[in-house]
Amino acid sequence: MSEPRATRRADAVTASAVGRAVHVLAALLLVLDEGSHQFSIVAERTNGTTVTADLSLSVGAAPLRVTHCAEEYLRFLALLTFALEYSAVRHAVLVATTADEPSPRACGWTVRAGWLHPMDTRELQEAVIPCPGSAEPLRLVYPAPTLHRPDEATEEHAHE
Repeated sequence: MSEPRATRRADAVTASAVGRAVHVLAALLLVLDEGSHQFSIVAERTNGTTVTADLSLSVGAAPLRVTHCAEEYLRFLALLTFALEYSAVRHAVLVATTADEPSPRACGWTVRAGWLHPMDTRELQEAVIPCPGSAEPLRLVYPAPTLHRPDEATEEHAHE
């Protein structure tokens, strides 16, 4: 007996979102460059619950170093995938904080239409202000770079 079409379509949509999630991670590493980066994703599911995941990466002359266990990495990748697939997630935001002296830097993206789009810096600044009495340092917010979407035509091939 063959699989129903709806199941095959859902599998294709999820597979596409997995591919985009992996592409997002690679694009983030390219635009953020060397340093220690903390990625935090917060997603509001369609049932109203909030889900979060964090991932820390260090990029430098040495090989890429992930400072989380495989389970935490997979949790982050799964949440990013579901956010990009957007059937189970209503709204999601990804914030990247880069360790920097004297203050860490942060930029963020909101997930819309299956991809990450730069957040408004004022909105992000409000979101990353430490709670009163917190030992967490104030993060310097800067505009997030635009991430190249893998299914967009590149400039050199756009006119072919």
